[in-house]
Amino acid sequence: MAVQAVYFSDRDGLDMALKNPDTMLFTSKAEADARDKVLELAEEIQVYLIREVEGLGEDMAEKCAMAIAEDKDLFHKALKKPGLLNAAQE
Repeated sequence: MAVQAVYFSDRDGLDMALKNPDTMLFTSKAEADARDKVLELAEEIQVYLIREVEGLGEDMAEKCAMAIAEDKDLFHKALKKPGLLNAAQE
């Protein structure tokens, strides 16, 4: 029997990673680090949204922040060409 190392982000936590192994357990440290960076960005976006959008609840802010953080490259491109945000949907 072989030994295999798996990685996860501390921000997700081991329990959450084990419940969602397809999206939160990784076979390389680089993949886990990338996930950690997305989670860090999402946390910062969430704080910003709660502060700047009156009446936005914490749960909705978290969902919005994760969507933005997970598609950060698209948002970066959309700052120059806004139509890209919805072009992928069509």
